[in-house]
Amino acid sequence: MSSHRPYRDIPGTTVFDAEQARAGYALNMFCMSLLKAANRERFKADERRYLDEWAMTESQKEAVLARDYNRMIALGGNIYFLAKIFATDGKSFQYAAALMTGMSQDAYAKMMLEGGRAPGGAIGDAAGSRGELPSAEPTK
Repeated sequence: MSSHRPYRDIPGTTVFDAEQARAGYALNMFCMSLLKAANRERFKADERRYLDEWAMTESQKEAVLARDYNRMIALGGNIYFLAKIFATDGKSFQYAAALMTGMSQDAYAKMMLEGGRAPGGAIGDAAGSRGELPSAEPTK
């Protein structure tokens, strides 16, 4: 689908829109299935077998098995649905967020307690030292 999505190029960000929701529907429904204890038990007993019951792409299944949350998001996963996976693994949201940013959990917690990422973080690396998004208006 080639819809006009001007927000598609925000550095370090995947916007969960209708297109992402369609791509990730089966992945996100698998995640929601983990709300039931019986499904969590089945998943933990044989992850691949349980995943094969869902109409997910092979890439989505591989991302789940690898616990590659960034890849799952790129493939249509929504972080609030994906939380069911790391909760099933006995992990916290903080653990997953640290993993996704490439930081240790302690470093991630410290950063958040100090006010979060500086404006020159991921966006600043791509857009300039002050962390501003590139202007949509031409310069004179």
